[in-house]
Amino acid sequence: MKPRTLLTLLLVFLLGASYGCAKMGPDFAPPRAPDGGINTYQHIDGNKGPYDKKGRWWETFGDPKLNSLVEKAIAENYNIKKAAAKVLEVRALFTQTESSLYPSLDASGKAARRQVAAPALNRRYETYDLSLAASYEVDLWGRLQRATEAARADLLQAEENRLTVVQSIVAEVASAYLNVEALERRLEVAKRSIEAFRSSLELVEYRYERGLVSVLDLRQARRSLAQNLAVVPQLRLELGKQQQKLSILTGSYPKTEKARKQPDNYFPNLKPVPAGLPSELLLRRPDLRATLASLKALNARVGQAMAERFPKITLTGGFGYTSNALGDLFRPDSQIYNLSGGLMQSLFDAGALEARQKAAEARYEEGLADFAQKSLNAFSEVEGALLTRKELLEKRELTRQSLAEARATRDVAWKRYQHGLTDYLQVLDAQKTYFQVEDNLVLTEQAILTNRVTLHKVLGGDWGSDLNPNIQKAAD
Repeated sequence: MKPRTLLTLLLVFLLGASYGCAKMGPDFAPPRAPDGGINTYQHIDGNKGPYDKKGRWWETFGDPKLNSLVEKAIAENYNIKKAAAKVLEVRALFTQTESSLYPSLDASGKAARRQVAAPALNRRYETYDLSLAASYEVDLWGRLQRATEAARADLLQAEENRLTVVQSIVAEVASAYLNVEALERRLEVAKRSIEAFRSSLELVEYRYERGLVSVLDLRQARRSLAQNLAVVPQLRLELGKQQQKLSILTGSYPKTEKARKQPDNYFPNLKPVPAGLPSELLLRRPDLRATLASLKALNARVGQAMAERFPKITLTGGFGYTSNALGDLFRPDSQIYNLSGGLMQSLFDAGALEARQKAAEARYEEGLADFAQKSLNAFSEVEGALLTRKELLEKRELTRQSLAEARATRDVAWKRYQHGLTDYLQVLDAQKTYFQVEDNLVLTEQAILTNRVTLHKVLGGDWGSDLNPNIQKAAD
């Protein structure tokens, strides 16, 4: 048989075997999320349109500093780089698994010289060999195809996990930046309260020196000033920690800066975010898509485990030349070739293969339950963010009203004290209440802005993958 004929027959057989095989196990069908047939979110606030995941949502805050921090984090954050490298690793593993679908071909060559030293056989022998060897497993039951299907799903899961990391990092950057701004505003409130209590103390000292008030008023004024002074170091500590966190998130050495002056009209009146339909949430959120990919891999491995219980058929073939003289190596009479097939079937394994299949089926059932639970958690996160926004907006309005009343109460108490119509304890209480309410307003508005970040996160918004082409290299 000619070598070309041998290789042609081998190739035809291999291709026929590949396309004629059947895959064991069920094909994957995405499960239905336990949404209870809900067509809209319960706490949607006004805008029921589709959610636009393509917009750079952080730009709605109108802060160039925040925009630059997000871009830097996407480009420099080491957790994002780690997740991208993980995708490259899983891609290599996928290629390794996929290669089992194709024949392997090895080439070998050998030259040898042998000297026989016996008196009657004092001769030198030379041999030359050049050969190609091919081997292939006929995937009649789809074991290798199911393994490749599982590896492909693993790759998809790794990519979705990378997007989830990007999502989390960008949300952390935005939240930390909003925390920094809120702490800077709270420091301004604390400094105003210190100035107010210091002015009060000066007046009390003046009246005490003239015998108009008792020493109790003086002690109370000094105590109140000391209490407000003690607040500043704690706020500076919290500010420094948030600044250091921002530095780390953007891939920089942790450092602190002095508090910036915040504008009075800092709070943006952001429009409600259209949340879209609950059924669309599963297609947007990368963590849920990663769970689906994991479930697909588990399903494929069920079929792989089933196929393991059937015979394995392997084909091997070789072709080459061998000769005692290098010049005669490629002569037709120096050709050697072989073609063989083998079959292997486990006859007794004490139930190991069956147990492996049942374990794979159980892992798939675990994956189904995990997907259902994560879906419910996702719906809960969206509903919770929508409910939080609605209640926080109402709380802000009530806090603003409370602040106006606290300011009026402080002014009245101060005037009455100056005219000797009330004691200083009421003045202290009114001042303390006013600055507490002002601090609470800052915290409430910070919570509203942070809730906006959370809402985009739980809705699966776009997280700036177009800002840095490098983070797409693992998916291209």
